[in-house]
Amino acid sequence: MRSLTLTSLFALLVTGLWSQTPDPLLVSSEENLQTQWVDSIYDQMTLEARIGQLFMVDVFSRDPESVTDKVKSLITNYGIGGVIFSKGGPIRQARLNNQMQALSKVPLMVGMDAEWGLAMRLDSTFAYPWNMTLGAIQDDRIVEQVGRRIGEHSKRMGVHINFAPVLDININPQNPIIGNRSFGEDVQNVTNKASALMQGMQGAGVLGSGKHFPGHGDTASDSHKTLPTLNFDRQRLDSIELKPYQTVIDQGLASVMIAHLNVPALVPESGYPTSISPSVVHQLLQEEMAFKGLVFTDALNMKGAADFKEPGAIDLAAFEAGNDILLISEDVPKAHALILKAYNDGRISEDRLSHSVKKILKAKYKVGLADYQDVTEENLFKDLNTPQDHILNEEAMAAALTVLKNESLLPVTQLEGKKIAYVQMGDDDGEFFHQGLRKYADVQWIKANSLQSYRQKLSGFDLVIMGFHKSNANPWKDYNMSQTDVQLIEGIAAEKTVILDIFTRPYALLDLESTANIEGLIVSYQNSELAQDLSAQLIFGARAARGKLPVSCGSEFPVGSGLETVSIKRLGYGSPESVQLDSEILAKIDTMVEEGIYATMMPGAQVVVARKGKVVYRKSFGYHTPEKKRLVQDEDIYDLASLTKILATVPMLMGLFDRGVLNMDSTLGKMIPSLANSNKSDISLKRMLSHYARLEAWIPFYTETVNNETGGPSSDYYRREAGDGFNTRVASKMFMRSDYQDSIYQRIKDSDLRKRNGYRYSDLGYYLLAQYLEDFYGNSLEKITQANLYEPLGAHRTTYKPLEKFSLDQIAPTEEDNYFRMQKVHGYVHDQGAAMLGGVSGHAGLFGNANDVAKIMQMYLWNGQYGGRTYFSGDVIDAFNTCYYCDDDVRRGVGFDKPQLGEVGPTCGCVSMTSFGHSGFTGTFTWADPEEEIVYVFLSNRTYPTADNRMLISSDLRSQIQEVIYEAIIRD
Repeated sequence: MRSLTLTSLFALLVTGLWSQTPDPLLVSSEENLQTQWVDSIYDQMTLEARIGQLFMVDVFSRDPESVTDKVKSLITNYGIGGVIFSKGGPIRQARLNNQMQALSKVPLMVGMDAEWGLAMRLDSTFAYPWNMTLGAIQDDRIVEQVGRRIGEHSKRMGVHINFAPVLDININPQNPIIGNRSFGEDVQNVTNKASALMQGMQGAGVLGSGKHFPGHGDTASDSHKTLPTLNFDRQRLDSIELKPYQTVIDQGLASVMIAHLNVPALVPESGYPTSISPSVVHQLLQEEMAFKGLVFTDALNMKGAADFKEPGAIDLAAFEAGNDILLISEDVPKAHALILKAYNDGRISEDRLSHSVKKILKAKYKVGLADYQDVTEENLFKDLNTPQDHILNEEAMAAALTVLKNESLLPVTQLEGKKIAYVQMGDDDGEFFHQGLRKYADVQWIKANSLQSYRQKLSGFDLVIMGFHKSNANPWKDYNMSQTDVQLIEGIAAEKTVILDIFTRPYALLDLESTANIEGLIVSYQNSELAQDLSAQLIFGARAARGKLPVSCGSEFPVGSGLETVSIKRLGYGSPESVQLDSEILAKIDTMVEEGIYATMMPGAQVVVARKGKVVYRKSFGYHTPEKKRLVQDEDIYDLASLTKILATVPMLMGLFDRGVLNMDSTLGKMIPSLANSNKSDISLKRMLSHYARLEAWIPFYTETVNNETGGPSSDYYRREAGDGFNTRVASKMFMRSDYQDSIYQRIKDSDLRKRNGYRYSDLGYYLLAQYLEDFYGNSLEKITQANLYEPLGAHRTTYKPLEKFSLDQIAPTEEDNYFRMQKVHGYVHDQGAAMLGGVSGHAGLFGNANDVAKIMQMYLWNGQYGGRTYFSGDVIDAFNTCYYCDDDVRRGVGFDKPQLGEVGPTCGCVSMTSFGHSGFTGTFTWADPEEEIVYVFLSNRTYPTADNRMLISSDLRSQIQEVIYEAIIRD
């Protein structure tokens, strides 16, 4: 062994590292107890048992007993000091762990490779983002939290040392074994991230292990298969490869793993692996860098070591070099015998042996093995997959997403009139990305087999979002673009406005000849479902981009590249706990809705819950009909019935209020000249929309058009084919006389007012308001709402007359009508009066899905703002969301329903008085609460097959679900 050079000694003295480097294995508060335990155990051990402590053997919990029994024999016959668990499952590992610990006289130290969590080795456990993904995050506190959760998972699994963090500086894009396992190529960033991960992990009581010393990042070889060479001088090694180690060592890193590398500048012997070199292990790491923790070899069965010496001999050489623990020996009995012989021959001193064994025992004390407890199986899966893990994983992945190019395109804002396509590249799935995009806009998945075919199919689109998807199975999977991928990406980008999102390591960009024609470029790092969904949210502005590139991708995108984007107030999507809702309590909704379907309250339903601007519960249940032929899907649409009032008519009126066209005292006589001399002339909007204007509740217009003798529609008013003045489509093959609409409005005009002043819910005012809005805008209410509300909101599943846009199988039917239309009402509005107006009215006629309804309700909660656009001011919303006649026992706001004033009402009674919403005859309901920032949507077709089915109403299921939502709020 070489002594310290004067230069190295001087440097250590100047920096103070020699005196300041901590002992990471010391329990300072129990130093005397720790020393007593270590000495006591050591003194009781035979020489053979002491040597046995040096070995950590690999074991796969998935292996049969015939294999795991061999490891057990090493425990009983050689007293090995530890095991490193590999592939398997948590329950199997827990049982095997307990069995093996029971066999060991000294508790085993258990290790695992859990660089991104236990999922690196165990099924059914949690996977955090890979290191390169974490390397893009700018807030190191997030990485520290990830480290802590990985540590807590490891500890719960009975694991005492996690072979992480990876400290390799991945400068070489062709590195076959590190790549995504590295935090990147920037020394300081790698150091910061490794330090944060280590401190979080060790703060949870699990020892960390920096690897792969002295640095495996700048090589194109894999030490599992050969001996890689790092042919750099010492100055370069000190400034790059070794630099992170010194920092984390100074911060208390518990252990270091020595790689099998050929580093001529550090090892005087030609071709000698670093893992068995005293110059590297002892002189460099333990003396020059003053490391006092455990030193592990990398696995001794790897070709980088195994090809250099015979099994057993390589173990002895590694121990003599200064390693404390011999990891995954190929032949423990042979290695044990050789080390024992070397000890007896005086080649290994007692001081040398006790130095390592006592360090191992010291580490065992530190991780609690002086008071060993078995791993309990109860709640094991639950403890390893908690809601808190999902929150943190979401936060980490979102913080990593990196925008590299943005030519005024991200986030996508103007949606009206814009046709957007999604094109999948790569060889892995992009379904969740497409689903995520469709939460915001009508993004069409275009598939073709050639550039020419793509050109044809994309000709009518304004924006093309391309996702490059590669396998997310593990970080070593291929990430390169094929020649076909490159040709298609560059060919489409040359002609269309393109956003390219890379769902693999950023090095994939090196395959492109140019990104000049790509207007928006995003790196999402992994092709997980979460990454795909979060990227869609970023593109449409529900989340901001904050990540920075952790590696260089050519001269165009050096390390640290990354543009920030902003959130523009669109609904995001995430986990309940991220907005302080308890997911276990919310899960009660599943059972409640399923029981409602079983009780035939409705064939199926959709439920959405959002809080603080984020949808955290979105599920579809049951079928379109009791025959159970078509499952309800999230994108399926329902007849919203009276929700039309607050989702179409009211927001259009609010816009006119905001412009000063209308106010609460505006009268029907002034708004609609034909009513100027009627009994409705002086009715104000405030009174009418509060249902306090003495209007009749409703008028059954259809009854006058039914054949009273034969039943069904009268031939005087209806035809099976359009034409000859019969052009108002009421239902399938049912066209009404077009002039009859005038009769409807005349009936409303001529209708009497109730003599008594008081509350009476009425649809009639909304017929009139639809007429007013159409006259004011000079267009149909259908087109007005589409242009001014649904298209800019991205509510692309919301519309009047749905059959003009959607197929029948995407629409839930509403009734088997045997009294008017004499057919299944499917794709046409259920409300008879709205149907007689051609499916478009102010009180009914709107169709949509729960996700779109939530967007509109969220826009209200955000004071009229959504997607970077202001629809009307918060003052206007406040004016409409006011109960003006509460003193007269009228709970209603202006257009909006409000919470009950007494015992009975539309809500659970647990909402705030500032909350508002509405319900619909077909079994629909939505409610928004500004104080708790909650949006709740329930859609069903309880009227199918018959509107006489009132079980949903009498059961109060919708309010009971609302009560569960409020029960789920996590209070501080």
